[in-house]
Amino acid sequence: MACFLALVLCAVLAGCSHFHTKLSAQYVYVTAKQTTLRDRVAAVSNRVATVQNGDRLQVIERGRHYVHVKTDAGQVGWIAEKAVAEQDVFDGFQSLADQHKNNPTVATAIVDDEVNLHLKPGRETDTLFRLQEKDKLQLLQRATLKAPARPGAPALTAKPGAAASTAPAEPLPIPMEDWWLVRDQHGRTGWLLARMVSVDAPDTVVRYAEGERVIGAYVLARVYDPEAGDDYPDKNIPLYLALMAPLHKGGLPYDFDQVRVFTWNLKMHRYETAYRERNIEGFLPVKIESARDPYGKSPTAQTPSPTFTYRVLAADAPTPAPDPATGLTTPGHTIAKTYRLEGNLVRRVAAPGTKDDPEAHPAPEEKKAKAAPKKRR
Repeated sequence: MACFLALVLCAVLAGCSHFHTKLSAQYVYVTAKQTTLRDRVAAVSNRVATVQNGDRLQVIERGRHYVHVKTDAGQVGWIAEKAVAEQDVFDGFQSLADQHKNNPTVATAIVDDEVNLHLKPGRETDTLFRLQEKDKLQLLQRATLKAPARPGAPALTAKPGAAASTAPAEPLPIPMEDWWLVRDQHGRTGWLLARMVSVDAPDTVVRYAEGERVIGAYVLARVYDPEAGDDYPDKNIPLYLALMAPLHKGGLPYDFDQVRVFTWNLKMHRYETAYRERNIEGFLPVKIESARDPYGKSPTAQTPSPTFTYRVLAADAPTPAPDPATGLTTPGHTIAKTYRLEGNLVRRVAAPGTKDDPEAHPAPEEKKAKAAPKKRR
């Protein structure tokens, strides 16, 4: 009887083992450009393996400021905790890529220097992937945040000798900085500081920017010019729609303040401005397509031609302000304006009798007061 009870007890214990939950593996991901695994945490250690940015490492155990890990190739070693990101950060980047996989590209750009992709806009947010200089990017969305104070920057005060005033001092404007949500050639998506990238615009457009910065340059069509210069070896000249904004100004409540269309003069073999609108508060993205003019009656109107649409802020809409948490700006009432490129002419596409609502315009810059002329002695 005792032997029977012992056998039953062993069977029960063996059956219970089937209900034990096997712990799932934990992983971390390399955030450094390149680093090494060491065989021990000590002043003197041996190099076990080299790991690259984005590599997945399985966690064996955790120590103080270091993690004992194993690579997919089976190499085991220690890595600094500050050189890896946790699983939730990796999952966040995957979710961000999925969330914005269908976002239209508002412009293309090139990385100016090595830079980290952030999970959210902001210098102190989580990072994982590292972009290299000259990497090509798709720009998807702009955000604006308060710029961090520079360490040791002197406080702005009145100039010595300035007359005292009893009027309350006006608050100084808060410095802002722009961030871009980007997608690289590997499909990795994240945020980076706008000043770390240069919009991919041709020199032929940049040289006509007249002190503005190019936000986006889009090819509307191409024309063949057999006498074009050496800059165009295939003689197919692109015609551009360009969006521009004030140079060296971040944190604007709009994306662009000028629209220009550059066409090609086949007689002079050079670019010319076929359309320009300035002093607007425009918002990305623009829509570019080949379409007919539904309101035109001429044969030309019924022929599909390059068509573009952009949005500007209406005069009755308040100046949009970025969300303090996300940095995203949502404009209020906007006006959609559609144009067609017919040869070298740009024509408005609108129903007969259409009257646009009044548009908002950027606030004029304050003119610097001229210095008083010095008195002769």
